[in-house]
Formats: sequence, C-alpha cells, structure tokens
Amino acid sequence: MPATPPPYLFLGRVLRPHGVRGELRLSTLTDYPERVARLKHVYLSQKPDQPADAQPYTVESVRLHQDYILLKLAEITDRDEADRLRDYMVMVDLPSAVPLDEDEVYLYQLIGLRVQTPQGEVIGTVTDVFETGANDVYVVQHPQHGEVLIPAHKETVVDIQPEAGIILMNLPEGLLPDDEA
Repeated sequence: MPATPPPYLFLGRVLRPHGVRGELRLSTLTDYPERVARLKHVYLSQKPDQPADAQPYTVESVRLHQDYILLKLAEITDRDEADRLRDYMVMVDLPSAVPLDEDEVYLYQLIGLRVQTPQGEVIGTVTDVFETGANDVYVVQHPQHGEVLIPAHKETVVDIQPEAGIILMNLPEGLLPDDEA
C-alpha cells in the first residue's frame, strides 16, 4: 500500500547564519532548490517527525550560493535570531509545494509500492529510499531474501505507477541469489 502523504516536505537544514541581517544558510535537501524562491511561507522545526512542532515563517528572499540555499525570513532580523535556528529543518507544507512534472514522484510516494519485473515476477515492497548522489537506492523487502538494495537508474527502473501501487524494474544480473529447489 502506498505511503500516506506527509504534512511537510524537506527543503533543507539550517547550517548557520549568513551575514548579520538574519539570513540562513541551508544545506539543500531538494532536487529543485531554485523552486524555493517561489514559496511565500516555509515551516521550521527541530523535530520534523512531530508535525505539530513546525512553526510558520514568511519567506522574504531566497538565493542560491554554491551548493547552498540562502534564505531570509521576515521574522528573523539579526544574526543572533538566525543562530538559534541552527540544525532546524526547513519544510514546505504539501499543498504549497511546487507541483512536480508529470513523470516525477516524491520519494515518500515510493514507500509501500510493490516492485516487480515487467514479466510480473514480484520482487518485494519498497520500505525506504536512500539518496546517494549518483542515484537513489530502493530498499526492498523481498519475501525470501529479506532486505535487498536496488539501484534506481534508467537501466533498472522501467516505470513507476504510484496510482497502481507498483514499480516495474529490470534487476541487475546477480542481484538476487539463484533459488534452487
């Protein structure tokens, strides 16, 4: 069964203040940091697993600098205020998130999907997704072999159908041990 949508999506983590006027330097946790500039509000939380802890802030400005997002919030006016937000997660509520293109999915949408080959062989269920930089890795619970790590790239992922609850994949040769009966 596909995962329930989370109330928030992660955009970044506050690393430190930037300058003296309250700007925040964020590590980037989104594939589209340029889209953050379109947002009017974000949420900050020290405990992102507890949605009730998230506090709303008004986005004043956003700019990209090297591999970081520099974020200015209207409510944060100086370096000391910004410094108190170190390690906070910066999030967007799901209804305000910039829509994805037709062929894209959020990582949370992959959790719970059944993985199978185009020929119909069931491999297992996605339990987690690791972002490695080169490509994502799907953690799939296989009925006989337990946890299997499958690299997600254009050679393995044939089609993702969240509405049908499946991911069609071509498994790399030797990924699963041969079953001998």
